[in-house]
Amino acid sequence: MSPTISNKPKGITPPTPAATPKKGASRKPAKTIPGAKKIANDVLPGFSRQLAAMLTAGMPIVATLEALNEQTDNPNFKKVIDQLKSSIENGASFSEALRQFPSVFDDLYANMVHGGEMGGQLAETIGRLAGFLEASAKLKRKVKSAMMYPIIILSIAIIIAIGMILFIVPVFGEMFADFGANLPAPTQFLLNLSGYLKAYGFFIVVGVVIGVILFKRWKATPSGGYEVDRILLKAPVVGDLSKKIAAARFARTFGQLIRSGVPILQALSIVSGATGSVVAGKVITDASKAVENGEPLSSAMIKQTVFPILLVRMLQAGEKTGKIDEMMDSIADFYDDEVETMLDGLTSLLEPLLMVFLGVIIGGIVLCMFLPIFKMGEVVSG
Repeated sequence: MSPTISNKPKGITPPTPAATPKKGASRKPAKTIPGAKKIANDVLPGFSRQLAAMLTAGMPIVATLEALNEQTDNPNFKKVIDQLKSSIENGASFSEALRQFPSVFDDLYANMVHGGEMGGQLAETIGRLAGFLEASAKLKRKVKSAMMYPIIILSIAIIIAIGMILFIVPVFGEMFADFGANLPAPTQFLLNLSGYLKAYGFFIVVGVVIGVILFKRWKATPSGGYEVDRILLKAPVVGDLSKKIAAARFARTFGQLIRSGVPILQALSIVSGATGSVVAGKVITDASKAVENGEPLSSAMIKQTVFPILLVRMLQAGEKTGKIDEMMDSIADFYDDEVETMLDGLTSLLEPLLMVFLGVIIGGIVLCMFLPIFKMGEVVSG
C-alpha cells in the first residue's frame, strides 16, 4: 500500500486524524499476561508467520486461531489466543481483540493489523509484520550475543581475582609473616586488600546491590534514562553503534506503519517508543511536533544529530517519489548490515583483548605474591 503523502511536494505533512477504534475489545481493560515479554520476543514472530500463511491460504480467522492454539506450547499464550478467538466470535475485529493484550501485541502490531483490515490486506500485512518481527529479533539476538562474551569474561576475571585475594593471598601472608622482613609494596597492598575484603566484604556487596538498584530506578525515570542514553550516544564506538541500531529500528518500524496506512503523526508516536533510545525517541517526538505544524518530516529531522544523515536523505527521497516505505525498508536493511558488521568487528577485537586482560589480572596477582620469594632468593644468592 502506498503511503499517504501530502499534496505539498516537499514532504509528509499531517493527514486527518485517525478514526478512533470501534466499540469492542479495544475498550475493555488491558489484561495482564504472565511471561508477556517472553511471548512478545520469542513466540510472536512464529505465530505471525503461521497466521499469515493460513490467512493467505483462505482460512477464516477463527479457524486459523483454533489451529494455532493447538500448535502452541506456551500455556499463557494459549489463553491469549482463546480470548482473541472469543472476542472475534462476539463481534470484535481482530485489531480490537489484539488491543486487549498490549503487553503482547503493542501499538505497532495492533495499528498495522487495523490498517490491513481497512485495506483488505490482512494476510499480507501480517506477513510483513512477521518479517519485521523476525528482523527485529535477529538484531536483538546479535546485540545480546555480542554483549554476552565480554560480560562473561569480565565476570570470570572478577570471580577469580576475588577468590585468589580472599583464599590464596592470606596463605602467602601467613608464610611471609614468619620471615619478619619488609614486603614489596605490591605484595603488601594485596595483603591489605585481602584483609579489607574479609572485614568489610559483606558491606561492600550490600552497598553495590543498593547502588545498582538505585541506578536502575534513576535510569527508569525520564531524566535518568535520557541522561544515560545521551552519554552512551556520545561514547566512542558504542555511540556510533547505538545510533545505527536506533536508525535501523526507526526505519523498519516507520516503513511498516506507513505501508499499512497508519497516519503519519500516529506512526511517529509509535516509532518514538520503538527505537530503544530515549534520546532518539525525543528527536522523533520533536519532529512530530514540527510535522503537526506543517513542516515536512525530512526537514524536521535534518536538524538533529542522532540519526545518520543518510537516513534523512532517504526519507527525503521517499517523500518526493511517494515510496517512503520502500526507502525505509532499504535503509533499515543497510543499517542492520552495518550493525552486524560492527558487532562482528568488535567481537573479534574484544576476544584477544579480554583474554589479555584476564591474563594480566591473574598473572599480576601471582607475580605480586611471589615478589618476596624472588627478593629472598636474591638475598640468599648475594
